[in-house]
Amino acid sequence: MRLVLVSAIALHAFVLAPVAYAAGGGDGSAPMPTNTTKKCLFGRVFDEEAGRCVKPNKTNFTQDELYDAVRELAYDGQLENAQNILRIMDQNDDRVLTYWGFTYRKMGELKLANAFYNDAISTNPDNILARSYMGQGFVTEGKTDLAIEQWREIKARGGEGTWAEVSLREAIRTGLTYNY
Repeated sequence: MRLVLVSAIALHAFVLAPVAYAAGGGDGSAPMPTNTTKKCLFGRVFDEEAGRCVKPNKTNFTQDELYDAVRELAYDGQLENAQNILRIMDQNDDRVLTYWGFTYRKMGELKLANAFYNDAISTNPDNILARSYMGQGFVTEGKTDLAIEQWREIKARGGEGTWAEVSLREAIRTGLTYNY
C-alpha cells in the first residue's frame, strides 16, 4: 500500500511538473513577480538602486537583468512590453532569439516565431527551450510530425525529463500547449 501511495504521489508530481515549471528558467521555476510587474507600467523595469521604475536600457541593467525582466513580463502576459526590452538586448543571444519567438508565437505569428526559433537553434543547437517552444507551435498548427522531431532532438541533446521535454511530450500527447 505504501509503495502504491508513493508511486501515486510521484506520478502526480510528474504530471503537474509542466505547470510548475516556467519557460526559460534555468531552475525550472516560474519567475516570481517583482516590482517590475507589481508597480511598473508601460514596460518599465524596477531599478533597485534608483528605487523606482525606469525605462530599461543597456547602461542601467545587465543582459541577465534584462532577460529576467523579459521573462517576467512575458509570464505576466505583457508580450509587447517584453518585446520592447528584447529590442535593446544582444540580438545574437540565443535566449533573446528564443523569447522573440515565444512572444510572437503567443501573439499568433507562428511563421515569424519559427524564424526566431530557427535562428536561436542555429546559434545554439542545444537550446532545448527553443526546440520545445517551436514544437509546441507545431502542435498548435497540427504539425505533430514536426513537433515529434523537435522532441526527439531535445532527448538526443540530454534534455529528457526537463521542462522543455516534458511539456512538449505532453503537448504532443494531449494537443494542449503550455503558457509556462
